[in-house]
This record gives sequence, C-alpha cells and structure tokens, in this order.
Amino acid sequence: MTDRGFAAQLVQDLEPDDVRMVLSVFSKDLERLTGMISAALAAGDTGAFRRAAHGLAGAAGAVGAAELERVCRKAMNDTAADATIIATHEATIRQMTATALAELAEFVQRLDKVA
Repeated sequence: MTDRGFAAQLVQDLEPDDVRMVLSVFSKDLERLTGMISAALAAGDTGAFRRAAHGLAGAAGAVGAAELERVCRKAMNDTAADATIIATHEATIRQMTATALAELAEFVQRLDKVA
C-alpha cells in the first residue's frame, strides 16, 4: 500500500495541471519499472533487478510514496539473498504498485471532478 496522502501533498504544492502531469509520469514509471523488475526476476538477473528497484525507489521518493520507496530500497539491498527472498520482494513491489496505480487513478478522477 502506498502512503495515504502522498498525492494530496502534491495538490498542496502544485497547480492541478502540474499534479496531473506528475502523477501521469509516476504512473508510467510504476508500470515500466515494475515490468523490468518482473522480467529481471524471471531472467535471474539480480543486477537488472537491483537497477529497476533503484529506479522505482527514486520515482516513489520523488512523489513522497515513502513506503513504496522503503520496500524498493530493501529489495535492492537483498539482491544477494536467495531467489525466494527476491521473489517475495518482487511480489510485494508488484502488489504495492497495483495499489498505487489504483489510488492514483482514483485521485485523478477526484481532481478532475473538482476542476
């Protein structure tokens, strides 16, 4: 689950059109980087897994999704662990990303109704 209110914080700091743009970029990053994480796990490529988790941690941190950032950083640091631990991290990241995307879509819908 993402931090409740991370998108709401953006609304306080930015104009609505800027919020939409930031959330759109973040959504695309979530989808792209989660796909890279899954592909790296499937290929057994821990280096690619670590790089994708690092990218996702940075994207999450940039918008204040601290819990997703924390989970990604933990996954980055555990790449020397066995495949089961890495797969657990991937599943957690995938679930958190799906939740974040749903929350973002809902938030943008509410933002559009206000505008």
